[in-house]
Amino acid sequence: MTRILTSLLLALGTAVPAQELVFSPAETEACLIAGGGAECIGQSADACVNATPGGYSTVGMGACLDQEWQYWDARLNAAFQSVLNDAKAMDAEMDELGSAAPKQAPALRDMQRAWIGFRDLKCAYEASTWGGGTGAGPAAIQCMMETTGRQALYLEAPLPE
Repeated sequence: MTRILTSLLLALGTAVPAQELVFSPAETEACLIAGGGAECIGQSADACVNATPGGYSTVGMGACLDQEWQYWDARLNAAFQSVLNDAKAMDAEMDELGSAAPKQAPALRDMQRAWIGFRDLKCAYEASTWGGGTGAGPAAIQCMMETTGRQALYLEAPLPE
């Protein structure tokens, strides 16, 4: 399934040269700083589409969406590593106390692995709803961006005490 999604993403080509792509995460970050959440996902991609020559083309939209997806993926990876480190510390502390509480670190890893599979299947389905049309690529990338952004925000949010 991941190969199908990768093929869709690669099918977009490179009609918008990288030097013409006008992407900055500023819109998304400003929204988040102002207290926004999931509604901030996609704001920088939208600004990129508006500012990039050819941004309204299928390839332009795909390129802008991909840039924001990469932004969210980096945030997700940083948040996952931070939460994993905290979980490992908590597991060690609970071990020292002799607690039989379930381990957090393995549960977090299992959850994230399952989430990756869910994301890939969800976005492959999203692409399939375009019936093989040119919108399938941007639809898949938008799904990856939104789903990854939501997971990053989930991992960045503090857990209740």
